[in-house]
Amino acid sequence: MYCMDLTGKVAIVTGGTQGIGNAIVHAFLDCGAKVVAVDLNVNSLQSTEQLLYYQANIANSEQVEKMIRTVIETFGRIDILVNNAGISSMDYAVDIKERDWDRVMEVNAKGVYLCSQAVARCLKEQGEGGKIINISSQAGKNGYRLMGSYVASKHAVLGFTKVMAIELAKDQINVNAVCPGIVETDMKKNERVIGGELRGLNAEDIKDEDISQVPLGRTATTQDIANVVVFLASKYSDYMTGQGINVTGGMTMH
Repeated sequence: MYCMDLTGKVAIVTGGTQGIGNAIVHAFLDCGAKVVAVDLNVNSLQSTEQLLYYQANIANSEQVEKMIRTVIETFGRIDILVNNAGISSMDYAVDIKERDWDRVMEVNAKGVYLCSQAVARCLKEQGEGGKIINISSQAGKNGYRLMGSYVASKHAVLGFTKVMAIELAKDQINVNAVCPGIVETDMKKNERVIGGELRGLNAEDIKDEDISQVPLGRTATTQDIANVVVFLASKYSDYMTGQGINVTGGMTMH
């Protein structure tokens, strides 16, 4: 009988209080894991014995190191890292502001680097292997108008995934990426509004355009993405590393 049992595992999920991250957190809890949900704003959220909400800026190395120490002190170990936190900024490439480029790269790329590096060191010291799962995007494989900084950051995530997969293989640490397509989140709704304004369309026009591009005929739910992340965190993905797995309803097939 197949079962995605994560009992006894300790997972860190960045950007874990909303959208895809929140779905991943609850999927892990359902599978028996203890979870640390890391985000910038967790003040009103209540932690439990299985779930720790932790406030941190993942683009700050000191805060990341402190977060790792807190996880070890609280749960005794780390087994899984999901680098999910991400932001977007929309504009035509010739109009992207330097501050917007820097902020997107700081969160989406530097955050992955800092958290992966810190957790990898911990996993190597533990000596029992582990899983690092990076949430990239189909934008890490394609180009999309108005998304220059985001596309660049997600290509960076896929590249770093491949390097870490090679370097950590000897330690039995699997490093993979998930590449979601169009997912119904608050961030996507905001992108439709801004993108519509830049293109002279309304948000509903953009949503209809989105759906029309997906062979399966619908955009993704956050649970669609969480399901694949759970698989990558489980023992059933032990012979997979360095992969960028599309979860796009057929929109991206390479």
